[in-house]
Amino acid sequence: MPRDPRVCLYDIWQAASLILQFTSDRTFKDYAGDPMLRSAVERQFEIIGEALSQLSRLDSGLAERIHDRAQIIGFRNALIHGYSEVDDETVWDVVETKLPVLVREIGTLLSAD
Repeated sequence: MPRDPRVCLYDIWQAASLILQFTSDRTFKDYAGDPMLRSAVERQFEIIGEALSQLSRLDSGLAERIHDRAQIIGFRNALIHGYSEVDDETVWDVVETKLPVLVREIGTLLSAD
């Protein structure tokens, strides 16, 4: 039985929520100096990218409603395959600037129906 595409949306929502929880009241300096925090945030971004990749295969129309989906999947790939070259400033910038947009979009999609 095929997976419900909405499960992918929920997985994205949950991972994004965890990143926001992990980074709440934290600064870039906190992030850069805490390997456990960096690992936790990167893992959740990997989940977001993988869930979006699966969503693209299951329901391309729904996936297309997510802004920057190709870049999000590419970010996941860079984190996994280019792990030795991950730039902490780039990850932190994504947390601060891109993640809030994704959270709004996913929230909108989950509340639709």
